[in-house]
Amino acid sequence: MTMNAETRVLKTIEHKEPDRVPACESDFSSVTIAKHYLGPKASTYGSVGSIGKLYLIPGINRMMKIIMSRTVTGAAPFKPMAKLFRAVKLDLFSAFIELRPWKFIKGGFIDNFGRINKIETYPGDDSIIVGYHGGYFNTMEDYENFPGHPDPNDPGFLKSFLELKKYQEEELNNEVFIIPAIYGLMEATWEGFGIETFSRILAKPKQAKKLFDDRGKCTLELTKIYAENEAKAVWVYDDYGYKTGMFMSPRNYRKYVIPWMKQICEAAHKQDCKLILHSCGDIEPIFGDLVEAGVDAFNPIEATTANSEYDIFKLNERFGARTTFIGNIAPQMLSTGTKEDIREYSKKLIRELAPGGGFIFASGHSINPAVPLENFQILLDVREKYGYYPINVPD
Repeated sequence: MTMNAETRVLKTIEHKEPDRVPACESDFSSVTIAKHYLGPKASTYGSVGSIGKLYLIPGINRMMKIIMSRTVTGAAPFKPMAKLFRAVKLDLFSAFIELRPWKFIKGGFIDNFGRINKIETYPGDDSIIVGYHGGYFNTMEDYENFPGHPDPNDPGFLKSFLELKKYQEEELNNEVFIIPAIYGLMEATWEGFGIETFSRILAKPKQAKKLFDDRGKCTLELTKIYAENEAKAVWVYDDYGYKTGMFMSPRNYRKYVIPWMKQICEAAHKQDCKLILHSCGDIEPIFGDLVEAGVDAFNPIEATTANSEYDIFKLNERFGARTTFIGNIAPQMLSTGTKEDIREYSKKLIRELAPGGGFIFASGHSINPAVPLENFQILLDVREKYGYYPINVPD
């Protein structure tokens, strides 16, 4: 029996076998691939490329605050991407409703987490990338006096989610499962300061605790609001590591982050809502802590970290019965690897991880503009050929 995307994803996270292996991407920035499937006028996130010139409009920052509180406008940037996901049969789409511009600057904007972002165009096509260019906060005082911090009770957040839920049901026929994305405690926090300033704050426990408590309270409250309004899953974006290690010691994560993640997971589960965590880099030292905290699914399980123990197949042996994996085909392989390597690794993931549920097919980060169309199509072909239950993928 054919399932809709929501049922397919939720059954998988519950370690039950759906009709076929679900698929998703945490981000999709290749306009070349979008145009192939949706036509020459297609884009990924709508008119984001025009943001770099908005600073020229008098009163734009005040105007945008009013506009973004409206239901349709807040949801509109995510609809082109959701439509693309349906076209390529990706089941799960996370919408970054919480991210808002606070102030427009030349070439980009400062967001509501104090991050300086510039709009960049990928060489060779029209793909738009929002690039991080440092933090707006130079001191803790800057942070405390910042008027733009996200307010979890901003009615625009819930309105946008409900509008996207309606779009999922009425326009996409539930062929894509749209869930709200929230920033967690670490990534957006350090980026608002820059890593050097943030590292100095970590040496001051009272200041560090305030930062993490502020972000923890906001993430917890947003999770509650979405879960209480029929969100069946929430996706928390919160990079804890990089290729060769983690941004903080495991001790600091256990002190400042894990207790909040436990509360956030409990709040979601109370409303029968799943909690998905996106964290790039090597997080092996605290992976078990996060499983204990209640994280239902992990993305992207990067395959290119320096830690040989941070391996999706080894993690599956240790934790596969207690959580779900989303990933982990390396973007490097998708960009420059051979077609045979991509095909065989994709088959291996389905063969070893999909039986019994607990695995969602995806790249090890995102489909970026460097991924050729034909390599992306290998992923679609492998899943179409081998991704139906019962799983039967030959060696």
